[in-house]
Amino acid sequence: QVQLVESGGGLVQAGGSLRLSCAASGGTFSSFAMGWFRQAPGKEREFVAAISWSGDNVYYADAGKGRFTISRDNARNTVYLQMNSLKPEDTAVYYCAADNPTPEFWNGPSMAVADEYDYWGQGTQVTVSS
Repeated sequence: QVQLVESGGGLVQAGGSLRLSCAASGGTFSSFAMGWFRQAPGKEREFVAAISWSGDNVYYADAGKGRFTISRDNARNTVYLQMNSLKPEDTAVYYCAADNPTPEFWNGPSMAVADEYDYWGQGTQVTVSS
């Protein structure tokens, strides 16, 4: 059973930065595609970013393009989300998710669909004050 644990959330002022981490255990992390999603109060869960098993391919939602960077360290079984120039509308609980088995061919838009993922973490709160 794959377990995902997010960390790195917190309270930050608008314009600030945070780096979220998601540590995986219980599976072959290097074979998973990984994604980040978020859910704000009263809203549906939305896609943020995804990365292929190798890290060679990434895909971002428009909201985070140019501000967020997803990366992974397969030696540490960890995926990261670096968030810069944060805005109050980025306030949400952020979840990481693992896709296993990973599709043979990378398709960014398909990785934006929550149903593509098989395992989810419990989430970490990010609050951006204005």
